[in-house]
Parts: sequence; C-alpha cells; structure tokens
Amino acid sequence: MYLQVKNLIFTFYFYIFLFVSSMVITKTIPQYRRLYEILKKHILDNVYKEEDLLPSENELCQLYGMTRPTVRQALSSLANDGYIIKHQGKGSIVHHLPKEIGILSVSGTTSAVGDRKLKTKIIVKPVLMKWPGDFMFALTKLEEESGCIYMERVRFLEDVPIFYDISYIANINLPRITSRQFENKSLFRILRDSYWIEVKGGEQRIKSVPATSRISRLLKLKKEQPVLHLERRMETNNPDLFLYSSIFCNTEKYSIFGRF
Repeated sequence: MYLQVKNLIFTFYFYIFLFVSSMVITKTIPQYRRLYEILKKHILDNVYKEEDLLPSENELCQLYGMTRPTVRQALSSLANDGYIIKHQGKGSIVHHLPKEIGILSVSGTTSAVGDRKLKTKIIVKPVLMKWPGDFMFALTKLEEESGCIYMERVRFLEDVPIFYDISYIANINLPRITSRQFENKSLFRILRDSYWIEVKGGEQRIKSVPATSRISRLLKLKKEQPVLHLERRMETNNPDLFLYSSIFCNTEKYSIFGRF
C-alpha cells in the first residue's frame, strides 16, 4: 500500500514537471518565430506556391490569435530570408528561394537555405578551450573566465562546399553541449530547442581574403583564390551569451544576399 501511494505521488509530480517544462519552452520561443516556422514550412511544402499571396495580416492575426506587430515581425523575417516579397497594396507574395544564399540575417544558414540538400561535415568536434589570444572581437570578463566551445564545420549545398565555418560559443550555462550531435544539424536550432537560446541580432564584418592551403582544400578552391570572409558576433536572449563565427564562403556558384 505504501509503495502504491509513493508511486502515485511520484507519477503526479512527474506529470506536473512535464507540464511546467512544456510551458517554459512554449513561453521561451517567441510568438513571431512560431508563426515564421509554420509559414516557412507551408511555403517549402508548396501549400503556398510561387507568386501565391499569403493570408493578410488581419487573417493571420485571427487565425493564430496573434497581435499585428507579432505577425508583421514574422512576415519581415520571411522577407529577410527570401521566402516572400512584401508588395505595397497587394500583400505578401511567395517567392522561391533564389540561387543566392541569405545568411546575412539572424536566422542561420539552415533556415536561410531552406530545403535544398544542405549537409554539414564536422571537421573539428565541439571542444571546450581557452579563447585565442588574438580573438576577432573584444570579450567580456565573464567570457574570458568561462572559455569557449570551439567547433569547425564545412557546409555543403547540393554537394558543393559553400562555407567553412569556425564557431566560438561562450561557455555559459550550456551543459553537455560538446557531447551533442552536430552532423547535418542546425546550431541555432540546437541552441533554441535544447537551451532556449534565441539569436536576437548582432554585427558582422565582411572582406575578401586569399584562400590558405586549408581553406582551398576544404572548399575545393585554388590556393590564394579570393574568398569572402565573414566575422560575426551574434547577440542572444541571454545578455551574457554571445555566439561568434569566422566564415569563409565559396561564392563561385552561389552568391550571398540579404534584404533590407
């Protein structure tokens, strides 16, 4: 009898824990982001085809129970990533992703590229280490004390190596992140789904540099061939946590674009 009561109490509190956890996750992911993901999936699944009109802002507000500013933010994100074109007087027109790659946004490469056979090869698995002495951005004292998670990846689009991506993540409250599977996974999605970390904005520097032996080998380019180099510092909903990346881009077949 005692064991039965104990098991019932345990089961009761376990379901309460699951309920509260789900509430926290739901509350953490912004409303606009949920609408963005729904509409993006519908576009990629051809529910809405090229040149189709999305429902109006009023219709989306009524359909999903969201405010107009939330709906507008979701539509702006879709426009920034190339999924729609906002036309004054007409509305939001579905636009097939162009051959260019819209990584000049906070959505991340996977979201920007869409469903076009994006693959990731891990060159250096995530490892905890000290920050490099000549780091590309100034660090806070907390970041210097905490160290960083370092990782190297090559991203392939339709089997063409497009990005050689070196990532540095401030090691602040990210338990067991080095043991997670990043092969063919979105870094931003892992951070969002597993740690409730949402990228909010940031800054980046862009310049052309000659390809080193390593870069030319990984991106299948000639040595000394000019490549586009992006240095990025991304802000998150955790004011102490920043994501940094040094990205070398092979733009022979795909150029980089952004909407403003």
